[in-house]
Amino acid sequence: MTLAAADLDVSNLPAYAHDWALVDVETSGLVARRDRVLSVAVVTVGPDGERTGEFSTLLDPGCDPGPVHVHGLTAERLHGAPAFEEVAQRIAGMLEGRVLVAHNAQFDYDFLAHEFARAGVLLPVARRLCTLALNRRVDPPTQDLRLGTLAAHYGVRQLQAHDALDDTRVLAGVLRASLREAARLDLPLPFVACPPRQDARFTPSPPKTPCAFRNPGRMAVGGPLVQGMKIAVTGATATARAELVARAVAAGLNVMGSVSRHTGVLVTNDRSSGSAKARRAVAEGVPVIDEQEFLRLLEDVRPGTAHEASPQTAPAPESAASVNAVPVPAVPTPAPPVNALPVPPAPVPAARDSGPGEPTADTTVPTSPKPTSPAPTSSLPATRKPEPAAPVAAARAADPGRPLRGRRVLVLGGTHPEAASARVRVVELGGAAAINLSSGVTDVVLLAGAEADRRMRRIATLQIPAYEEAWLDAPVVAPVPAWSERRPGPQVLPRGGVVDLPDRRAGSLWSVSATWAQQTTCEIDLVAFLVDEDDQVSCDEHFVFYGAPESPDGAVRLLTDGPTEQTVTADLGALPPAVRRVVVAAAIDGTPTFGDVGAVQVTTGPGGSAAPLAQAALDAATTERTLLLAELYRRGPLWRFRAVGQGYDHGLAALARSYGVDVAD
Repeated sequence: MTLAAADLDVSNLPAYAHDWALVDVETSGLVARRDRVLSVAVVTVGPDGERTGEFSTLLDPGCDPGPVHVHGLTAERLHGAPAFEEVAQRIAGMLEGRVLVAHNAQFDYDFLAHEFARAGVLLPVARRLCTLALNRRVDPPTQDLRLGTLAAHYGVRQLQAHDALDDTRVLAGVLRASLREAARLDLPLPFVACPPRQDARFTPSPPKTPCAFRNPGRMAVGGPLVQGMKIAVTGATATARAELVARAVAAGLNVMGSVSRHTGVLVTNDRSSGSAKARRAVAEGVPVIDEQEFLRLLEDVRPGTAHEASPQTAPAPESAASVNAVPVPAVPTPAPPVNALPVPPAPVPAARDSGPGEPTADTTVPTSPKPTSPAPTSSLPATRKPEPAAPVAAARAADPGRPLRGRRVLVLGGTHPEAASARVRVVELGGAAAINLSSGVTDVVLLAGAEADRRMRRIATLQIPAYEEAWLDAPVVAPVPAWSERRPGPQVLPRGGVVDLPDRRAGSLWSVSATWAQQTTCEIDLVAFLVDEDDQVSCDEHFVFYGAPESPDGAVRLLTDGPTEQTVTADLGALPPAVRRVVVAAAIDGTPTFGDVGAVQVTTGPGGSAAPLAQAALDAATTERTLLLAELYRRGPLWRFRAVGQGYDHGLAALARSYGVDVAD
């Protein structure tokens, strides 16, 4: 087996030539800290593309094998196979000094990390490469990015899906083709650093039982306590703190680690302690009682209002008219924005796609300044031959106000406000604003200084049509390849745009991904807050971030797909009833701002490898260091996605406190 193609000698391209360890695991479930590996395969490949080793084995996990209908590994088949600790050293020897490669690599890496930790063996992986993330950068003309779909597109034969060894051999072919495309586009590979994870602290703490009742507000003077009330405790107590908390939880109260304006009562035996919780209680006017009174009130806690149970299947989709007739709740502002994002003053109704089954954006599109005259010049002339009419082309002809429908336009050069204005105009014209160069880019708009962009040379080689800014006033487009016409792209949303999610059954993951310029050098962290009807977390563990990348129940996870792309996944059907919204935000570490970063592209879709439902380019931020990107929120029996785009000058700690997270100073 060879990874090097005749037209790509990877050994002569240092950025693409590495020692690889291609890995695939089959597992008893989806949660690495709980489920086990049932089979593992490793294929090693050198920089020249030649296979150097291969190993695969079934494993006896000592537990139920889980979804046999998926992987076909029954308990009988696994009986007598080695335990993971018996093969850990051999696998370690194949991984050491190599880049781990997998399709959805964080999944495989997390399972290996836990298995190696249980075996007490060091996992010798310093960095990994995800072929799913790599193909998001390449953007091949496929309906989705599943391994089987990519194999068919790249001409790689697949014999038996969900067989670890066959999947690994297929992965080798997909990697070969993906490296070839990355080199053709001059794309950096999305390597992810993998620091040691043998410390038991990386395992999430046991789940906190979600409170089953809505917050009734603050306690009246003298009581009573009501189920669902948020309780905080500070200072020394005569009763063991664990016992005090257990009794409160058993009574239906919601014990919090911090105080906010939504706290019902603070319990302390020293009102003058000066603790952070006590100071915040005074500032917010939260009632304060001592331990003895709290224990007395615990004897007669009044019934509360239960959270509404979530239906496990989505209802039939509403018509566009009925969806738009319902007012959309205002975008939350957990803290007053120090520097609110500018919104142009003259909104116009959002253009709506009328195709069958297409979601509808519930929003307005801001207008942007237009060039005074069209200038459809092209220093990089289009050479594509005309293609037969296709659905997208027909729709574009029927909607002349959106001539860029179905096209992906990359804006280069200019100041940040100029580039942001150009991208807004692209969306107004029905197109998608690309953030990075990929095979899906159909057009390039050149602003002042674009000639200095390192991608210009590659754009010329690929013969992508390029135009000056005035082209956006009356774009005349060159034909695009037939595959681009046939492939339905995600719905393009402006800032504030909303779509209904079609599936919210338990076990059905929904993802929110963020991508920024691949030339970005500062560190950006994606985070998620699981908040209730008061826009507050029910517990600190409902703040998902790089230090705690998974909610206690595993319903929400943070995935690192590469240095400039991260994803939050949510099992909407498994979220506790108290969670009304999942807020996804980005924060910059250090002094840079989002004005230095530029646009952030947000996409949402089912799972991680399916075609996205919607996308938005959020790039109005200037001096902000934190940016609310999007939210998944309940609206009656439905879940919706909203592209937010609200920024704040303060850091992540202040944003977390605004949602009720107890952040140490």
